[in-house]
Formats: sequence, structure tokens, C-alpha cells
Amino acid sequence: MTTPAGRRVLDTASELFYAHGITAVGVAGIAEAAGVTKKTLYDSFGSKAALVTAYLQRRHDRWWAYLQERLAVSPGVGTVFDTYLAHPDFSTARGCAFQHAAAELPPDHPGFAVIRAHKEAVRGELERLTGDPDRAEYLFLLLEGAVARRAFEGTPDALERAKALAGA
Repeated sequence: MTTPAGRRVLDTASELFYAHGITAVGVAGIAEAAGVTKKTLYDSFGSKAALVTAYLQRRHDRWWAYLQERLAVSPGVGTVFDTYLAHPDFSTARGCAFQHAAAELPPDHPGFAVIRAHKEAVRGELERLTGDPDRAEYLFLLLEGAVARRAFEGTPDALERAKALAGA
């Protein structure tokens, strides 16, 4: 995937998967939108499953780096909530890419392991910040519910309310 064509494929697939869903987007459409052949796509990733996994891993890596940058400046649970409100890759209209992917992918799909790892990392970060596994679980469930609600409401209100509840 280190080739320019491979990066174009991943960039294009990332946009299409997030905007339209993983199952709705085929490899032919990705290849065409990226300006490459299907052979180039398969040479770069081997399969759609591997491409989906790369998409989710890159999304996690970018989000996690953004979260860590923000926590370095302002360590606290509120910063985790704020990161969902502020991250440039998080669309109010679409919601959480990981929640959507979890709804679409079977549990044995290789991308599902990335989803699990991402969600566990967020829960683990909340535990690190609070020092309390039970409180971290509560905050994680509150956060996940607010993220899901944000997507179907189309506003950041649920996350802002959840952040206020987290501080209570």
C-alpha cells in the first residue's frame, strides 16, 4: 500500500465507505473513483476485506493520535468527549465509522478485530483517566450512546449532554 496508487485506493475507499457504508461500496466503484484498475486495487490490498481492515486501522490511528494530542494539552474525561465533537473526520450527519462498520461486518471479518480494539482502547483510556474500571465502563457506555444518538439526530447535542453527565 506504499505506492501512490495504493494510497489513492485507500483514500478513496475511506471516503466512500464512510459516506455510503462498506457493503454498499464495491471494489469496481472504488477502483473507478480512485482512477486505478481493479487489478491495481487487488495488487495493493489483496481483497476487499483487507482494504476494509486498512480503512478501519487508519481511521483508528488518526483518531487515536488526535485524542492523544488533545489529552497532552488537557488531560481529562471531558477531553475524550470533546474529541468526538471536534475531530475533523467525524461527521455529525454520518456518525461513528466504527459503529457503522460493526453493524455491517460479521464478527469473523478481520476488520471487526480493529473495531473491537478501537473501542477497547477508548474504554481503556477512560479507565486510565479515572482510575476506576466501573466508572470507565459507565462513561464508555454513555459516550457510545451519545455518539450513536448524534448520528441520527444530526446535531452534537447528545454528546454535549453526555459530557455534562460525565462531569456529574
